[in-house]
Amino acid sequence: MSNSADSPQGPVRRSKWRPVRLLTAAVFALAGLIFVTSFNTAKGTDLRTDDSLLRLSDLIKQRSEKNGDLEESTSAVRGDVDALAQRDDGSTEAEDAKLAALEETAGTEPLKGSALTVTLDDAPPDARAAPGYPEPQANDLVIHQQDLQAVVNALWQGGAKGIRVMDQRLISTSAVRCVGNTLILQGRVYSPPYKVTAVGDQDVLKKALADSPAIQNYQLYVEAYGLGWKVDENETVTLPGYSGTVDLHYAKPVG
Repeated sequence: MSNSADSPQGPVRRSKWRPVRLLTAAVFALAGLIFVTSFNTAKGTDLRTDDSLLRLSDLIKQRSEKNGDLEESTSAVRGDVDALAQRDDGSTEAEDAKLAALEETAGTEPLKGSALTVTLDDAPPDARAAPGYPEPQANDLVIHQQDLQAVVNALWQGGAKGIRVMDQRLISTSAVRCVGNTLILQGRVYSPPYKVTAVGDQDVLKKALADSPAIQNYQLYVEAYGLGWKVDENETVTLPGYSGTVDLHYAKPVG
């Protein structure tokens, strides 16, 4: 009669548990190796807060500031070009006047006059619904692209001679675009509150704002959830001339 070590169950039991012990030892060894490697790499610092690991928002801010610097540089160069262009180039007074009118219409020259400034802002962080309105969703409490675009469209409709959004002059190719609750305008990034200033007849501009169906809808959210809305009259404002590139870039067919 064979002993228990020679029974069929004995060898099966040992072969079942031996690989598990070996695997456990390997896991602990690997974990130790990872800890040592992490320590040598971090050198006592927090890897998650390494300055080299910039958040996307930081990158966007840096690019926006860089674009602003480039705009200033472009504006300075354009000023030099304009100064050179003012020398006698053989053009007539009529041609010079026509050019000046085109520059004013294009928005590349400063514009001075009475104006309206419209300010839009997100609702307060603790915003609650006014009596009779449903509780707000997240999208009900922030400014959207269509809100800004509605203001710009209404002001153009009211005969605005020129419009500035934040610190930038709009021209015919300007696009008011929002990503999340941030405004991207001509390569620059802005956060609310948003200011839109238009030079023109103040009474006509105010009427155009009041008559806009899109702005009437926005006013419902102002009343219900406290979105920001303010209209200021400015006796005299000087809008800067557009200083960015005016070259158009478009796709071309291959071949």
